[in-house]
Amino acid sequence: MSSRTVIRGGLVITASDELHADVLIEDGRIAALAATGTPAAAAWTAERTIDASGKYVIPGGVDAHTHMELPFGGTFASDTFETGTRAAAWGGTTTIIDFAVQSVGCSLREGLDTWHAKADGRCAVDYGFHMIVSDVNQDTLKEMDLLVEEGVTSFKQFMAYPGVFYSDDGQILRAMQRSAENGGLIMMHAENGIAIDVLVEQALARGETDPRHHGEVRKALLEAEATHRAIKLAQVAGAPLYVVHVSATQAVAELARARDEGLNVFGETCPQYLFLSTDNLAEPDFEGAKYVCSTPLRPREHQAALWRGLRTNDLQVVSTDHCPFCFVGQKELGRGDFSKIPNGLPGVENRMDLLHQAVVDGHLSRRRWIEIACATPARMFGLYPKKGTIAPGADADVVIYDPHAEQVMSAETHHMNVDYSAYEGRRTTGRVETVLSRGEPVITEREFTGRAGHGTYTPRSTCQYLL
Repeated sequence: MSSRTVIRGGLVITASDELHADVLIEDGRIAALAATGTPAAAAWTAERTIDASGKYVIPGGVDAHTHMELPFGGTFASDTFETGTRAAAWGGTTTIIDFAVQSVGCSLREGLDTWHAKADGRCAVDYGFHMIVSDVNQDTLKEMDLLVEEGVTSFKQFMAYPGVFYSDDGQILRAMQRSAENGGLIMMHAENGIAIDVLVEQALARGETDPRHHGEVRKALLEAEATHRAIKLAQVAGAPLYVVHVSATQAVAELARARDEGLNVFGETCPQYLFLSTDNLAEPDFEGAKYVCSTPLRPREHQAALWRGLRTNDLQVVSTDHCPFCFVGQKELGRGDFSKIPNGLPGVENRMDLLHQAVVDGHLSRRRWIEIACATPARMFGLYPKKGTIAPGADADVVIYDPHAEQVMSAETHHMNVDYSAYEGRRTTGRVETVLSRGEPVITEREFTGRAGHGTYTPRSTCQYLL
């Protein structure tokens, strides 16, 4: 049975266009667009009609960096794939790309199978996987080729966390050389973890144990140094590079310099670096622990460089690095020792709204909002034009967005499975009203109408954003 939906009267916004148009959806895909009020649009009939008058009609968000159920520091991220994807839908995100983890001594396949088991049948929206490569050897390198063939086309490495995820320069180079051959994209956590561990040890020996010291030891210069080194290794390998969660002015400068040289080097930042700062890490009574993540929050003056990078396209994507840990019982593991605070913030539900607030505040245009939150992450990770746009043939992942509704962000009203909000009390303008995932209503006029298991695993092609 064919099913049809018409969305009427809204302002359709994509990365390239804004037009007052009606949208016809048929069997889970966008079938057609036609200017509102034209005979072509008026002739459409459908079982479901959605009135989007006075609202935006935008593509569902693509969050290319989440960590559901991630094991870290003796505990697990508090959102499951079920709770996390439901929260994503509430925030207007209809696709996540999560990270499957290879443990040292295990194969990539074992890690990927483990994450498939966590997610299968539980997701409210569509999902894909990147692969964290923790153990580079000849078998791992061969497996990278196989994963690319089956749609896991990006591999994350860490210059941080010695003894856990860390790869040395030789391992990084080998993985980059392999990705240059197989079309994969290396994603890099760029911080000099060896040097940071020295600074952590010295700070704790001085009795500097509070959360704010987490940011002080993970210095911006060590992010910049690692970013520079990763770029040079990628250049040697002839491979593209995507640097995750860029937080510091100096790291942006390294990316900008590489891009000015014509290199396939890309950067992602996250809402926490755009809206939060070391002021939050310094909140009293251990409240700062809520804001411990890596790369860390920076002094407020770094924000201008991040916004500028987003405007100039030296930064191309805003993802969340959603990795929530409850304050009670999880963040508290680091009382008396900041190095034991689980690293990560909740945010998958907040990203689209915070970036719309950036439109309201004049940091971004509406089209750039859609570009960095929907279209470019889809292109970067091989999902476009199936995801990330509103065009005939695309999946009907569509958000009806009220640009005038006001809200106050709070743990009392969010849907993430975590006991605090990183943006508690923040007033924003703009709110998701209705969300369709492949044409099915997941949020209907601010009510959850989706289900666990609607979301399907989505294989990806290779990067579509190369210069």
